[in-house]
Amino acid sequence: MDVVAALSGLFATAFFAATLLPVQSETVLVGLQLAGYHLEPLVIVASIGNTLGAVVNWALGRGVEHYRDRRWFPVSPAALGRTTSWYRRWGRWSLLLSWAPLGGDALTVAAGVLREPFWSFLILVAIAKTGRYIVLAAITAGFIG
Repeated sequence: MDVVAALSGLFATAFFAATLLPVQSETVLVGLQLAGYHLEPLVIVASIGNTLGAVVNWALGRGVEHYRDRRWFPVSPAALGRTTSWYRRWGRWSLLLSWAPLGGDALTVAAGVLREPFWSFLILVAIAKTGRYIVLAAITAGFIG
């Protein structure tokens, strides 16, 4: 597969995995890594795509009153209530859990709802998302485990 196509597919998968669609970017990253693609570009592209997808969630959270009742809204009212409570209790540092498969996306929406400043949001989410891909790539490469 062409490198540009592979990285574009990884970017799209990572982006959508952080937004509305139930997509697994980890499997794509591991598959490309096992196929022999260089580790650093894979981690960088997946991290950027996944972080930008989280920015979409933050923006949706900022406009939650307008979008809350739409069928495509990524977080149920109950989940949004739980994560908003969690976010109020733990604050911006809870964004370091935005990598988590369950609840991570809801945290990024809650950050928007509660008006977390964009730059602190972006830095913390980028650290969380990039850290997850680094650990996954290291495990796949046999550096960990």
